[in-house]
Amino acid sequence: MQHLVLACHITGVYDVNRNMTLADDSYEFVREWAESVAAANLKGVIFHNNFSDETCARYENEHISFERISYNPAFNPNVYRYFVYRDYLAEMMQVQGVFVTDVSDVTLAQNPFIHPLYTANPDALFCGDEPKTLNNEWMLAHAEHLRAQIPDYAAYEERFASEALLNCGVFGGAFPLFMDFLQQLCDLHESYNHSNKTAYTGDMGAFNYLARTRFNDNLQHGAPVNTVFKAYENDRIDCWFRHK
Repeated sequence: MQHLVLACHITGVYDVNRNMTLADDSYEFVREWAESVAAANLKGVIFHNNFSDETCARYENEHISFERISYNPAFNPNVYRYFVYRDYLAEMMQVQGVFVTDVSDVTLAQNPFIHPLYTANPDALFCGDEPKTLNNEWMLAHAEHLRAQIPDYAAYEERFASEALLNCGVFGGAFPLFMDFLQQLCDLHESYNHSNKTAYTGDMGAFNYLARTRFNDNLQHGAPVNTVFKAYENDRIDCWFRHK
């Protein structure tokens, strides 16, 4: 049985988070992530659409592998990655646990799969969070499309307004629960987010909605799962993941 850490690097598409289009064959975007996964002695997979064969051959090793994908522009890259993970894991055998993360602003500080909190909670969904509540200006704007599409979205926002904002840049858990969550997340995006024409991707909105309405009793977020978001705590080693 193996544990996996997955990330996705899609280029050639305008990146709404960085306000730029990423260069096709720049390994520097994923270097720190890959090196941190290897340092934790884990298996990491980078899904990509534009790394050259030479780059993949140069940096592939016993810990890091590359999987070329075809990007479907019907969905923003932030959303499309979930379909990539779902389809890949559906074909995998002997997977015990999985984390999926952002690739350019997340690094591993330690192996999460051997931490007592993880091993003692096989039914937990572990995820990142932010030092703000769900009821904040950015999230209200981000959820505009989903609020208009999902019948109980506004009621969920009201119910969980004062709860911590969860961050989908890091989430994972034991394989059965993780795959259940991932499939439901993909279903949400396919049903409600395919026609999103707003300036926001809907990935944070759908993630928080699903986690809070269907998996709230399973949630484990904040330390030791992640450092404080955007606090740039690069020297912390007491958490599993550093996120900016």
